[in-house]
Amino acid sequence: MTQPITYTGWQSEKSGFMGRLSGPGFALVAVACALLLTPVNLSSWAAAAVCVPLALLLLLLAFGRVSGLSADEWILLAVRHQIAVARKQNIFFSGPFAPRSARTGHQPMDLPGTLARLRILEAPDGLGGLLGVAHDPVAGTYTAVARVSFPGLALVDSDKQAARVSSWAALMRTFCTEDSPITRLSVHQRCLPDDGAALRSWTAQHITADAPAAAVSALADVMEGAGPAATSRETYLSVTLSASRTRLAIKGAGGGQVGAAAVLVRELHALGGALSTASLQVVEWLSPRGLAQTVRTAYDPDAQVALANAAAQIPGWEGTEEGVDPDLAGPAAAETGWGTYRHDGAWTVTYQVRTWPQAQVYATFLQPLLRPRRNARRSMSLVYEPLGPRRARQELAKEKSKRSSARHLRAKTGRDESEDERREVNLARTQDVARASGQGVVRMTAVLSVTVTDLEELETACAEMQADAAAAGLELRRMWGAQDVGFAAGALPLGQGLPDRRTGF
Repeated sequence: MTQPITYTGWQSEKSGFMGRLSGPGFALVAVACALLLTPVNLSSWAAAAVCVPLALLLLLLAFGRVSGLSADEWILLAVRHQIAVARKQNIFFSGPFAPRSARTGHQPMDLPGTLARLRILEAPDGLGGLLGVAHDPVAGTYTAVARVSFPGLALVDSDKQAARVSSWAALMRTFCTEDSPITRLSVHQRCLPDDGAALRSWTAQHITADAPAAAVSALADVMEGAGPAATSRETYLSVTLSASRTRLAIKGAGGGQVGAAAVLVRELHALGGALSTASLQVVEWLSPRGLAQTVRTAYDPDAQVALANAAAQIPGWEGTEEGVDPDLAGPAAAETGWGTYRHDGAWTVTYQVRTWPQAQVYATFLQPLLRPRRNARRSMSLVYEPLGPRRARQELAKEKSKRSSARHLRAKTGRDESEDERREVNLARTQDVARASGQGVVRMTAVLSVTVTDLEELETACAEMQADAAAAGLELRRMWGAQDVGFAAGALPLGQGLPDRRTGF
C-alpha cells in the first residue's frame, strides 16, 4: 500500500484599501501622522503631550488585531448591530404574525434578512418532474440543490482516498473556464439526531398481525429509547448559474426566469456524467417543496419529525403531501443577537473558518467537525467559486506582486524576513506554476453552524465545535454581529457565503 497523500497550500485572501489596511484604517493612520507632525510644526512641547498619545491610540486602532479583525472593523460591526437593534431590524416575524405594510397593504416575505429577496421558482426538470430553483434577483443567480450520497473516505485505503479527491478536483477544474455559466458550487452537510421515522415506518410495515403483544411492546420500547439516540447525515450539492454570464443563452431559451431555468436544467443534465465520475450519486434534485423543506427544518428542528413522518407515510400520516409549501419555508419568528441567532425555539451560533491548516493534512482532516452529537445539530457549508484562466492569472499575479514588493521593502529597510513570509512567497509562486501547467484556481470559504434547542447547552456545544475544529487544524472565528447572515450561509444549502469581490466576508 502506498503512503497516504497529504494536502496543503490554502492561501488566505488579503484585501484592503492599502496593504492590509481598510479604508477607515488608512484614514486613522493618516490622521495619526498629521497629529505627529503638528508638534513639530508648532515647536510646542504642550502640543506634543496631547498629540502623541492620540496618535499612538489611532495607530493601535488601525494596526491592532483581535480575533483577526482590526479595531475599526469591530467598531463598524458594533455600530451596525446597535442601529439594527434600535430600529428593531434584528427581529423578524413571518407573514401570519407581521403587520401589513401601510403603503402596500401586503405582509412581508416569509424569509428573514438577506434571504428575503430570494424566490423559490419551479421549472420542468426534463424528466417529468419539477425542479426547485432559488432565484436571487439582486445577484442575478439561479441555484438548484441536489441531495447526494458519497461513499466516503474514512473506511477506504489511501489509494481510493486519493482517487476520490482527484476526481472531485477534476470536477472543479471543468468549471475553471472563461465565462463558465456555473459561477458557484456549494457542498452542505448536516449532522442531526435521527428522528426515527424511517425505523418506525419499516417496523410498522413488517410487523405481522399475529405477532405476540409482548414482543411488539418490547420492540416499541427499544425504538423509543434507541431511535432518538441515533444520528443521521444529509449532504446537499448546490449549483449556481449566473444570469449575466449566460445572457445570450437565456435569451435564446425564451428570456426571463423561464429561459434562465431552462439553461440551468440543461447545465444540470450536462453535469450528470461529471458527478458520477467524482463518485457522487444524485439521490434527487430537490423540488420546490423539497427545497423549502430543507430551509424549514433548519429554522425549526422540531418540524423534522412531522415532515419525516409525512415522507415515510407512517400510520396517521397517510395521504399527507411531502415537503413544505415554499411560502412557509421561513421561521415564524427570529431574532439576531450579537453572538447568537434565535429562530423558532432554537439557537444557532455560526463560525467562519479563518485559517486553514498550515501543515500537511490527510484527506479526512474535516471528519472531526461533523461528529455525531446528541445535544446539538451541526452543519457545514463549503462554498467554491471557480476562476477562469484569465482572472486566475490576474489574481495570482497580484499576489506575487504584493509579496515581492513587501519583500523588497523589508530588504531596503534592513528588516529580516520571517519564515512565514518566505512560505507565503513560495506558496504564491507554486500556485502560479500549477496554474500555468493547467490546474484550476478556486476561491473558497467554509461556514459552520451549531444549533441547540436548549439554551443552557449552547455554550457547551460551541466549545465542542471549537475543540473539534482545533483537532482538524482549523481556526474558527465567531461571526459577531452577523449571525443571521452566517446562518443563511452555514445552516442552509443555498450557496450563500462567498462575496463576489475580493472583500472581507
